[in-house]
Amino acid sequence: MTEVHTRGAIEAILMVVDEPVAAADIAAALDATVETVTDALVALRDEYADPDAPRGFELREVDGRWRVYSSRLYADAVGAFVVEGQSARLSQAALETLAVVAYRQPVTRGQVSQVRGVNVDSVMKTLSARGLVTEVGEVGGALQYGTTTEFLERMGLASLDDLPELAPYLPDLADVDGEGR
Repeated sequence: MTEVHTRGAIEAILMVVDEPVAAADIAAALDATVETVTDALVALRDEYADPDAPRGFELREVDGRWRVYSSRLYADAVGAFVVEGQSARLSQAALETLAVVAYRQPVTRGQVSQVRGVNVDSVMKTLSARGLVTEVGEVGGALQYGTTTEFLERMGLASLDDLPELAPYLPDLADVDGEGR
């Protein structure tokens, strides 16, 4: 397959995926090497990001997987179109809870409650229903939670390493009473 056809095939695949896809999965579908596909993905990402010819979409790598997203340059227009007056915002309690989970994962509900000083059961259910947190394990009979790929996508992060430096302001889990609550 020529480079032009490879790039075209990758674009076609990216247009039909509903979640980020690994370069290896694209390579398998195209009977190409992962290196060839990765090189093409990087070239497409850079081409779409050309500041002299801004596009309404961009190609991003999120947690080692690739997907086409609407451009951040036009986030206001897309938000107005998609939301149409509906409130898609998270409450302050949900944002605080999500921040604790993001910075301290894996974490139990009890640990999050200790950090926030309030019961977070209903907020955790809401965040889970919205696909922002998920169960990632268990410790001492208590479920542990972490953020999802959906969280990374919505926050525009490639990985958790891209979170702003806030962790020093949160208490260490070892200092938090109520482990397993």
